Amino acid sequence: MGHRPFAERYPVRVPLPSTAPRPAPLRGAFRPVTIRTSRDAVAAAAGYLRWLGFRDVVQPEERPASGVDLRGPGLVAQVDPSTRPTGLRAVECLWLNGLSTAAVSVFFSLAGYTPEARSRAAEVGLPLFVLDLTGTPQPANDAAEELTAGGV
Repeated sequence: MGHRPFAERYPVRVPLPSTAPRPAPLRGAFRPVTIRTSRDAVAAAAGYLRWLGFRDVVQPEERPASGVDLRGPGLVAQVDPSTRPTGLRAVECLWLNGLSTAAVSVFFSLAGYTPEARSRAAEVGLPLFVLDLTGTPQPANDAAEELTAGGV
């Protein structure tokens, strides 16, 4: 059996479970949280996910080994508050965590992403957002644009 490219071995998109909330198409303006600390970054991401329509978004009391910062029904999200671009391994770990729990995975980063991380996220359809210091997430790939537009 020959070597198949990554995109052929794994599904491009993991469909939302039928019980997962769908982002609301009509919503008011997003109210950002100014980012001063890593907790602020997680709070900004949680607020944004709620604004998108995900319900019951919570931060676990203790950060699990998986690195997942936020969870909700049908959702896992990670926030990288570091000053270095988020790498391939972090994106793949979050994507695999989402696969194992049949959840949508969403990544937020303060410093952006390495080219390898962006490429893999594009292959697997993982939404990437960049948080600015005002706490406003900006879509960093097509999957994030689709999620923001409500086209899950």
